[in-house]
Amino acid sequence: MKEIKTSDAIGHVLCHDITQIIKDEKKGVLFKKGHVIKEEDVPLLLKVGKENLFVWEKKEGILHENEAAQILYEICAGDYMHGSEVKEGKIELFAEIDGLFKIRRDALEKVNGLGEMMIACRHGDFPVKKGDKLAGTRVIPLVIEEEKMEKARKEAGKEPLFSILPYHYKKAGIVTTGSEVLKGLIRDDFTPVLVEKMSEYPVEIMGQTFPGDCREQITRDILHFIEEGADLVLCSGGMSVDPDDRTPGAIKDTQAEVVTYGAPVLPGAMLMLAYYQKGDRSIPILGLPGCVMYANRTVFDLILPRIMADDRITAEELFRLGEGGLCLNCSECVFPNCGFGK
Repeated sequence: MKEIKTSDAIGHVLCHDITQIIKDEKKGVLFKKGHVIKEEDVPLLLKVGKENLFVWEKKEGILHENEAAQILYEICAGDYMHGSEVKEGKIELFAEIDGLFKIRRDALEKVNGLGEMMIACRHGDFPVKKGDKLAGTRVIPLVIEEEKMEKARKEAGKEPLFSILPYHYKKAGIVTTGSEVLKGLIRDDFTPVLVEKMSEYPVEIMGQTFPGDCREQITRDILHFIEEGADLVLCSGGMSVDPDDRTPGAIKDTQAEVVTYGAPVLPGAMLMLAYYQKGDRSIPILGLPGCVMYANRTVFDLILPRIMADDRITAEELFRLGEGGLCLNCSECVFPNCGFGK
């Protein structure tokens, strides 16, 4: 930066805030750092005793904070999102659709590790709605080397740091296990919960079967739904390790690829997730434990958005849910604005 006379400062960028104090009336910022001096500003600056100003001296290879902020935005923004107006080196990102928010975490850490710039965002792998704030970026100093911003581009890679995966329309089949339900000894309270949770997404319930505890019939029902065009099959109940709980074995018998039987999440430890390959379609089969029926939030709430966005889930990702996988059963549930699953 350089010091110049205020009368010569028109068109230059302030390097510091200018404070105005009027006794018993005002004490505050007259012009903020980064403000571009206009002709009409000069009398006001002289009035507060500023005959000289420190302004940003434009040099080759040096970027103003707002120019650098635009580069950070370009690094971050994927499809279906837009940025706010740049202000004091800051730009915020907002969602344009409902969908699943994804983060390239390694690249995000590398960019933040460069210093003099920052990117803060919400947790990834969670649903967002149109208009939600996704992230905020800021360049810390008033000016920054262009070379550093180019290094940020390199560390970020060719793909944006953030993306939103839109949800896809799916047809779902429900296989309700248990002889007690089949015989009408108890009411099926599981299915209404599943229907309510899936109502938040573009899902068509194509049917429901009641195979009891017959392992072979459970398998046949799953495969029948798939043959009829199901994009998702939900098996409710029968997921414990008791000998008479046949659902895990029945899912394995479909020859689907089992990602996991068990997840470090409470409620939801007895989850089974498998993918059945039919041509170029990869169809999720979920074995849902009984807690989904009575607990407010469970592992089902953590994986359903990803399934609806066709974001294939790996065993390693499920294992990482151990940290944050404990629901605290708060008296007032604010999920997903809490630590569950994060």
